[in-house]
Amino acid sequence: MREITNTPEIVCFGEILWDIFPDGKRIGGAPFNVAYNLSKMGIDSHMISRIGNDALGKELLEVTKDRKMNPDGLQIDDVNATGTVIATFDEHNDAIYDIVNDVAWDHIALTENDLHFVKEAKAFVFGSLATRNKVSKDTLFSLMENAKFNVFDINLRPPFIDQKIIKDILHHTHLAKFNKAELRMVLDFIDKEYTTEAESIKYVQDYFQLNEIIVSKGSKGAIYYKDDEHYQFPAVPITINDTVGSGDSFLAGFLTKRINEKDPFETMEHATALGAFITSSKGACPEYTLEEFELFKQKHPTDYTNVITNMKKLHDEYSK
Repeated sequence: MREITNTPEIVCFGEILWDIFPDGKRIGGAPFNVAYNLSKMGIDSHMISRIGNDALGKELLEVTKDRKMNPDGLQIDDVNATGTVIATFDEHNDAIYDIVNDVAWDHIALTENDLHFVKEAKAFVFGSLATRNKVSKDTLFSLMENAKFNVFDINLRPPFIDQKIIKDILHHTHLAKFNKAELRMVLDFIDKEYTTEAESIKYVQDYFQLNEIIVSKGSKGAIYYKDDEHYQFPAVPITINDTVGSGDSFLAGFLTKRINEKDPFETMEHATALGAFITSSKGACPEYTLEEFELFKQKHPTDYTNVITNMKKLHDEYSK
């Protein structure tokens, strides 16, 4: 077991699994993708999940070790199988997932070590998918109640959407990440009509007492709302390889700077760059070095003139 004194900086909770693609399988699961890219950024991350005592689970464990990630938070399940997802792509090259139900990560138990790590970590990251089963849901809520900084990467995956659970989680959240469709769904959950993005975000902030919100917009970049300030960054122009895990890597890049209290401009620049870097690669967890990523950033500098112009427009809209 990991020594109890060696507290990770960020703890991620939820699904770890195999994505089964037409050309083979890849390790995945949104919280694992975040944990992996955090580790590549030099952040000590701890992944809490559960895998089956089966061939896929043993292979997953070996891949995790090969990629120099600590496997101590991966519980072994003698009853339930390792998670799998059948992935296909639509005409826009966006992934469509068939998520196999009632697998090992649906049964994540609460452990003393994990509880300690979450209490001491700078951030606790999770999504909504791990709440589809009562066991993992109860563990998640116990951990959320003890975390210093809850980061909710909402990742709504039909048919595993429970409005009450989503709202309960948001009431415990300090930083939430949505895409535009998820933002509209959350507004529906609280009976609020979408008008403008700025007005909608302000309503969600007030309703859930949630100061920090990220809205990811794919090829149009992303925007970070913090209290009454807004930071919109364009997407880095790249050739897309595949979009799997792009939002997860964006979040990892964001948290790398956010937990060290870097300014929002540096934080968003790092986040958009890492999201683009992973999108230009194959898979959510490609092998790469920090030096390779830093070289990519140097070749794709941020257009701050565009950033400042957009911020002024948004400020006027938000202040109406």
